[in-house]
Amino acid sequence: MLGLKSYDMAKIVSRRGEVVTRTVVTDLIKPGNIFMSFHFMEANANVLTNPALDPISKIPEYKVCAVRVEKAGPAEATFR
Repeated sequence: MLGLKSYDMAKIVSRRGEVVTRTVVTDLIKPGNIFMSFHFMEANANVLTNPALDPISKIPEYKVCAVRVEKAGPAEATFR
């Protein structure tokens, strides 16, 4: 357990990249899963996944990828 609470800063790391973002802890997401919106440049989930777009709407497709969640250190905790 990471001990993260809502509004803590976390580093989300995939094999393609990493982002630092503020957390929201909820029972709505199943244990072992996270959800991250790709709509905000401050914590761009597309950095973690592939750059594929939906061919019709030209918006990022719904994506799934493996990530590691870490508590952000003091130097990383500045919200970007």
